[in-house]
Amino acid sequence: MQNGQQAPPLLIAIPRPSYPGDFLMKLKESEALKPAPASPTADRELVLTRLIRAPREKVYRAWTEPALLKQWFAPLPYTTPVAELDVRPGGSSLIVMRGPDGVDLPNPGVYLEVVPNEKLVSTDAYTSAWVPSLKPFLTIILTFEDEGGHTRYTARALHWSVADRVAHEKMGFHEGWGICADQLAALAESL
Repeated sequence: MQNGQQAPPLLIAIPRPSYPGDFLMKLKESEALKPAPASPTADRELVLTRLIRAPREKVYRAWTEPALLKQWFAPLPYTTPVAELDVRPGGSSLIVMRGPDGVDLPNPGVYLEVVPNEKLVSTDAYTSAWVPSLKPFLTIILTFEDEGGHTRYTARALHWSVADRVAHEKMGFHEGWGICADQLAALAESL
């Protein structure tokens, strides 16, 4: 253009697609637009969390060293006479709790994920080296997060069914695992 005038901007008309009315209605009703649930396992999950006044390395050690695990794993007056731990993905574990009546409660399992000082994932779906168990009950996800030099310890118990979760709650998950978390904290803080 002359005399310092600018040319008008180019406008390009892009045709808008047209959709049949029932398409938009179906889209609005589709699963794609519904909010996702908080967690796909929320109805089968139990969670316990504690702030432990010890570095996560010490809390992790208490979970992965047999001599330490035996000191806190079972809620008193139960004991833990056996702790065999092959802490690596695919490694097996056998932890036996003994009741005050002398009855042993074996807990075999396999580690699925091991991130030193950060995360342990294990399941009783296998008893050892990928041998399926007769009745899988749960997968445990433990996380150890640094929180100002202390450890935010979270234990998530993911059950195979809602009935298993309900049974675990009735067995005293919150009370029993709470006692164990307090025992774990006392041991880790003393290391």
